[in-house]
Amino acid sequence: MKKFNVSGMSCAACSARVEAAVSAVDGVRSCSVSLLTSSMGVEGTASDEDIIKAVEKAGYGASIPQKGKKAEISSSKNSLGALWGRLISSLAFLLVLMYFSMGYTMWNFPLPQFFAGNPMAVALVQLILTVIIMVINQRFFISGFGAIARLAPNMDSLVALGSSASFIYSLCMVFIMSGTPESAEHILHSLYFESAAMILTLITLGKALEERAKGKTTEALRSLMDLSPKKAKVIRDGEEKEIMAEDAVVGEIFLVYPGDSIPFDGIVTEGESPVNESALTGESIPVYKSVGSHVSAGSVNTTGHLKCRAEKIGEDTLISQIIKTVSDAAATKAPIARLADKVSGIFVPAVMLISLVTLCAWIIAGREIGFALSRAVSVLVISCPCALGLATPVAIMVGNGVGAKNGILFKSAASLEEMGRAKTVVLDKTGTVTVGNPSLTDIVPFGGCDKAKLLRYAASLEAKSEHPLGAAICKKASEDNTELFDVSDFVTHSGSGLSAYADGKEICGGNLKFISEKTPVPDEIIKKYHELAESGKTPMLFSLSGTLLGIIAVADTIREDSATAISSLKAMGMRVIMLTGDNKRTAAAMGALAGVNEVISEVLPNEKASVVRSLLENGKVIMVGDGINDAPALSYASVGVAIGGGTDIAIDSADVVLMKSRLSDLAAAIRLSRATLLNIKENLFWAFIYNTIGIPLAAGLFVSLGLTLDPMFGAAAMSLSSFCVVTNALRLNFAKIYGKSKPILISEEKKMEKTIKVEGMMCPHCEAHVKKALEALEGVEVAVASHEKKTVTLTLSHDVSDLEIKNVITSEGYKVIE
Repeated sequence: MKKFNVSGMSCAACSARVEAAVSAVDGVRSCSVSLLTSSMGVEGTASDEDIIKAVEKAGYGASIPQKGKKAEISSSKNSLGALWGRLISSLAFLLVLMYFSMGYTMWNFPLPQFFAGNPMAVALVQLILTVIIMVINQRFFISGFGAIARLAPNMDSLVALGSSASFIYSLCMVFIMSGTPESAEHILHSLYFESAAMILTLITLGKALEERAKGKTTEALRSLMDLSPKKAKVIRDGEEKEIMAEDAVVGEIFLVYPGDSIPFDGIVTEGESPVNESALTGESIPVYKSVGSHVSAGSVNTTGHLKCRAEKIGEDTLISQIIKTVSDAAATKAPIARLADKVSGIFVPAVMLISLVTLCAWIIAGREIGFALSRAVSVLVISCPCALGLATPVAIMVGNGVGAKNGILFKSAASLEEMGRAKTVVLDKTGTVTVGNPSLTDIVPFGGCDKAKLLRYAASLEAKSEHPLGAAICKKASEDNTELFDVSDFVTHSGSGLSAYADGKEICGGNLKFISEKTPVPDEIIKKYHELAESGKTPMLFSLSGTLLGIIAVADTIREDSATAISSLKAMGMRVIMLTGDNKRTAAAMGALAGVNEVISEVLPNEKASVVRSLLENGKVIMVGDGINDAPALSYASVGVAIGGGTDIAIDSADVVLMKSRLSDLAAAIRLSRATLLNIKENLFWAFIYNTIGIPLAAGLFVSLGLTLDPMFGAAAMSLSSFCVVTNALRLNFAKIYGKSKPILISEEKKMEKTIKVEGMMCPHCEAHVKKALEALEGVEVAVASHEKKTVTLTLSHDVSDLEIKNVITSEGYKVIE
């Protein structure tokens, strides 16, 4: 998708106009314009020049975002500053105008003697002050009347027409005053200069409030962009040098000291330290890093010294990919926004027509021109297409930001919406429900074969495979220093097994059905095969030149949070299905442990997509897999979710990515989607109901009930409508997507942390004393003591009881508080 910045848009009608203009360009397959971020995403073969020309022809500006710059994510700080400047200037002159127009004429506020009995002078002062305010806010007139000239009126057109109508009517009254001095005092009360000026000022106020609130919707992205340091410490020519991060090259050795932010994605080559990755994953618990560990740009080194090799820099880093994913999502549109888009496209012309009809109707009804004009202007200024246009994108942006903070990346607005509508979740077993790192559990030789021979032939065959089950067999062979055969003519029989040749003999390995076609399998082996399967293990049979060698069983463990996460999904009304290529008995045993509603087993990789397609007949389906092997099924699902963390994240293979490889985040993602969908509906309801009630009220349909709407109050209502929509969307920041409590992350290296409050530490010497004593305790890898915070933070390789820790600290002369 190509991205562009678009300038000059003021409302949903503008974004609809730009979208229509670009969509008409040859080669453009799809175009999505975001009013919120002033950005546009375009798919197709059309050139950048043609796209930019189309936008400019529609009356707006377009440019290609600068790579690596914060301008790529709309900050709106400059426009907000300009709005506040216009607002303050307008208010200063408006207060003086209001003193003359309402203070003097309605409440007899004192004026200099020159103005006493001189209504013409008072009128001229109002005229001059109004002109000044109109000049300050000339943007409304330039944009509004320019849009009318292009036959594409927008919100600025409504404001410009309303303010101009009040001003021109008042100007005509001033000319009449000059020709009829005897009626000047009476006519002075019929001027609408303050309405013309007040409309502009209040709309500017609303725009400033809206811009400020919109700025908060992108705070998550801006905070991510601020994480990567501008400079990096690298080793060049054997010396440590500080360079600009953008000048680094892949493969460069860089240094990270305690408290420093990591500038690039890389691999630790020397040192060890806990690293705080909360900005990337949302987890406050630091992840312990040592030689060989991956580190990501934007994370913070806590205590130790690290030397790393840069693997990815600049826009290739994980944090840059996260920013790109979330910002691209903001440039897309959710399906629910289509109704608002259709309404916005005809909204402004319809309002202008209603205003004209209102004016003519009241004049025909015999009301004075001032009353009729007031009703027509009220219709213009209370109508707000902005609220409609912002209802969906602000909620999407905030929802995406909340997801990014918690390691949940939505690639598009549609995926954020669709996830909340789905009722069925399909979980791939290996690597999703299970850890995906199986280990060999049983070796059962048959006939004259022994365990060593069975393992040797099996490992020789599986060495050519990339399947996790085969890796477990090869790992065991490596641990036993087993010498492998050289094999040839290796063939993968999808979903069934493998075959190859060693010394002219055919080695086969796979499931019962596959091996039964190669050699007879005795009943005792079949019985053992089923026993292993029923215990949750995956048994594999092996044969050599038609002779059965035996069974090797491999077991994968359920993820620590899988059962809890699946229970949460079921409590949310989701139907949870586990999809696997395992045999029925193994799959059923694993499904029972996980607690799923249904298990679909013995499914070949190319059949997964067909299973998902059949499930789609009963409603929307979420498919969760590793994002690579399950790509066809992920693409067919309503929402494809990839479980993948760290720098190996499979961003391109799914609609949603769970960064922390944690199934509990799936339930959180669905809760977030549902909360966002509800927020969008609330926004659309208030936007529609506001205009549905406001326009008839402004037109004077309820005059008989004593209800009328002054243009100034209409302008105030219009100003606040968009602000309220944006503010409502910001409530998503407080959504409890993890329910009552957030689950604890167990890192990829199975490190855990405990924090103890300790009394008695007075200085760094005390810290060192406590650190040394605790690190001598088995299971404690790193102890970080702080006499200032009165805490000791332990990084553990396995759980150590609180009593053991307390005894060590107490024996050193310190007191454990908590």
